[in-house]
Amino acid sequence: MQQATEKLCERIVGITDADLTDDAIQRARQLFLDGIAVAVAGTIQEEPPSILAAHAREMGGIEASTVIGFDFKTNPVQAAYVNGSSMHVLDFEPMWSPANHQVSTSLPAVLALAEYRGMSGRDTATALVKGIEMMGWLREASRQIDIKLIRFHPPGMVGPVGAAVAAGHMLGLSVEQLRWAMGIAASRCGSVLANTGTMTKSTHCGLACSLGLDAAMLAARGFTGNADVLETHRGYVEMFFDENFDYEGMMKFGPPFRVVTPGYAIKMFPSQFATHFVITAGLELHQKIDDPSRIKAIRLTTPVMEYINRPKPLTGLAGKFSWQYTSSCALLDGKITMDTFEDEKRFSLEVEAMLDKVELNMTDNIPGFFEEMYVEMEVELDDGSVVSTRCDGPRGKWGKPPISIDEHLVKVRDCLSTRLSERDRERVIELGSNFEALSSDEIGEVMNIVRCAA
Repeated sequence: MQQATEKLCERIVGITDADLTDDAIQRARQLFLDGIAVAVAGTIQEEPPSILAAHAREMGGIEASTVIGFDFKTNPVQAAYVNGSSMHVLDFEPMWSPANHQVSTSLPAVLALAEYRGMSGRDTATALVKGIEMMGWLREASRQIDIKLIRFHPPGMVGPVGAAVAAGHMLGLSVEQLRWAMGIAASRCGSVLANTGTMTKSTHCGLACSLGLDAAMLAARGFTGNADVLETHRGYVEMFFDENFDYEGMMKFGPPFRVVTPGYAIKMFPSQFATHFVITAGLELHQKIDDPSRIKAIRLTTPVMEYINRPKPLTGLAGKFSWQYTSSCALLDGKITMDTFEDEKRFSLEVEAMLDKVELNMTDNIPGFFEEMYVEMEVELDDGSVVSTRCDGPRGKWGKPPISIDEHLVKVRDCLSTRLSERDRERVIELGSNFEALSSDEIGEVMNIVRCAA
């Protein structure tokens, strides 16, 4: 499509805070609270953020933007890198349609800039919505929805561009500057799915966020990239996608915004989203089994998703990406929490024994994308009896009853309570519940709280 980048950038720059619908504002509030909360919990529940924070502190930089959970400030790009990684490391942030992680790849960038430049909640909320919108349309336009078609981990593929759009709004980039920012960001895209289940996966989001922010800040200074990067020969679309890319669809960028339609699925379990299907099935069957020690065999039928076929995950972290581990824990405990994915739990005798009982059948007969997939679980007991169920998705998935605001706040409080006092926790929730109306000082207050000073 000729002039695709220019036309899209004209549309993006033309959208202002006046275009935010009430629904979009409400979603931005929820995403702000979810993102902050899971980032705070991620800094203490998993090891990667502490390593990244120590690295960033040693590298130094101006004290401009807060590093969540580690009691220091650094330059906005480094802060976005660490905070985006902390926000993703638990795999607890919302899931999007098509599949992507769009909070950890945008929110840390706009928060870092908000602190650095003293900007209001209205600017920050608008930037967040626009960054998410960009990533959603890139994923939709790619038409690479089924996991078998995806070559790169999506946040690394679209995150730098989305973060550049979000940061570009806050920096007031012109159409020409935003085109440069997209050109710069396009050269920073990519992520390897083989790193799923390792510390590196969390950096797919943190790094994408920081690189997009950096691209926008460079463009604001006059640094150039290919201004036609989407459609040009060997440009973004040609290198990452194919001739089926839907340029026209992408031009729908704008109200009512993708944060509203199709929206997102709030995660209530801290693991890869497909595992929520077997978790939900396991929790249902747990209630029908009087004693989990009576389980003789567990038979799972799922779509083909090799990256979460992990019969014996090597760590608790890797257990977040295992059909076998998540279903075993759900059947054993009747709950899935952040502690489920600690190494102590992973290598407990009861879990080891249960993993040996799991039989997995992955079939091409089930679609490999979240909107249409399902799983079947059959549990055979020691007396030969069988209980079974089919799960078409967890609550909160598109087409399922939504997670209520009150229930979501239970998750937010649980996460914030890992590091914050009750007073600080409730203050963050009070401020976040009016995200778009916050002054620059109030955004600074939130960040000072989640800094977690000793």
